[in-house]
Amino acid sequence: MQVARTIQEAREQVKQARSSGRSVGFVPTMGDLHRGHLSLVGRCRELADYVVISIYVNPLQFGPGEDFDSYPRDEDRDLALAERAGVDLAFLPSDRELYPGDTSVVVTPKRLADRLCGLSRPGHFEGVLTVVAKLFGIITPDVSIIGQKDFQQAVLIKRMVADLNLPVDIEVAPTVREEDGLAMSSRNAHLSESDRGYARRISRGLAEAVAAYRGGERDAGLLERRVTGALGTGEELRVEYVEVVSAKDLEPVARADADTVIAVAAHVGGTRLIDNIILDRPDPDLEKALHNWRA
Repeated sequence: MQVARTIQEAREQVKQARSSGRSVGFVPTMGDLHRGHLSLVGRCRELADYVVISIYVNPLQFGPGEDFDSYPRDEDRDLALAERAGVDLAFLPSDRELYPGDTSVVVTPKRLADRLCGLSRPGHFEGVLTVVAKLFGIITPDVSIIGQKDFQQAVLIKRMVADLNLPVDIEVAPTVREEDGLAMSSRNAHLSESDRGYARRISRGLAEAVAAYRGGERDAGLLERRVTGALGTGEELRVEYVEVVSAKDLEPVARADADTVIAVAAHVGGTRLIDNIILDRPDPDLEKALHNWRA
């Protein structure tokens, strides 16, 4: 595995790969790699001959008081995991490399960012889209794999690619979960043992909603109440939102169908967690956890 720390080095490595006729796949990450990230790498390997991963904690997508400084960073561990997963090139730019001066041009979404996570994190998706656009311009991938857990982010990236005519295919890969159903996230490391008990309510609520949907329930309000009922009330788990929306445009729906997503954001202790489920898409990890809960 090659490691590039400058834009010039990354472009040269990708150029050499393309000169031998290989297609290029790309997985953007902020590091602290876990099984969810590695599943994206595995899917990328299936779709492309040459796999690139970026490891970069992007300051533009963190707001005041958020966890930029405490976001976990372990370069040696991440590089070892990436190499074992079959990554060909790891791109680890510095802040100065990606943002050498005052940022004059950014990618600002007009729609889709004014709801869900965008309400509580103003400017977050502007930071996400700006860095992803820069990374796409540097790596010029044929395909990029994005995780479903950050569903609003995935929708916005797909819309950016379409609206700006960027020559990259985007695939959204399923959420990978821990054995107790909790969606894998670097922020899970901040949870205490008691916090995890409350955090599990999120995936459990989503699983209950899926079970109701498969049982014939289509009323979005009732499905939402399935989730909120599982989340409960109290300071241990503070619900930011539970929304039943269209997977295409994130608009609220009254009746659920195959393209409906239930999205959740909640705070457990000092950790903000997000999760979602596409009602008509199988989620084996979630179904296994639901079976264990009921057993």
